[in-house]
Amino acid sequence: MGLAQEFTKGLWRELPPFRLVLGLCPTLAVTTAAENGIGMGLATTFVLVCSNILVSLLRNIIPNKVRIAAFIVIIASFVVMVELLMQAYFYPLYKVLGIFIPLIVVNCIILGRAEAFASKRGLLPSIMDGLGIGLGFTMSLGFLGAIREIIGNGTIFGQSIFWSSFEPMAFILKPPGAFVCLGLVLGMINIISQRKA
Repeated sequence: MGLAQEFTKGLWRELPPFRLVLGLCPTLAVTTAAENGIGMGLATTFVLVCSNILVSLLRNIIPNKVRIAAFIVIIASFVVMVELLMQAYFYPLYKVLGIFIPLIVVNCIILGRAEAFASKRGLLPSIMDGLGIGLGFTMSLGFLGAIREIIGNGTIFGQSIFWSSFEPMAFILKPPGAFVCLGLVLGMINIISQRKA
């Protein structure tokens, strides 16, 4: 598979929350607004790309018996970097995302890409894989966050888009609303995929 294909697979064919059905905890928890989803997605993308790079570079050095533990240490190091950067430069977003930033360490997307892809491939394919999967994850969270924000708040990126008498469906911003929105988006994606096939 070429570099362009490694990148683009994460934008549709292996779209993390909707096609691979991975990373659902942050997908459901932080997507009450488009900005939150994009922020979480970009943080995850940074960790994914950086950990893919390091795992790919060290793949022949890390002993097989300790590879998972080594991958977790690598991922955790980049998560700490993201957390400190967000505290320093994006504090309001950091406060909104809260515990879900440190939980990037156990995000199955990142560990899965390290184990299934970066530990078996060279540097450039690993970078493209991380970028594609990460940007696909960011787009997914941003899209779901936008839907929930529009329906549940009547805003997009904090800006009102409806008339003054619009009654938002606050239910969509609650946890059950996240499941409803996710189910509807999964259904739409399955319909689109079946029509393409």
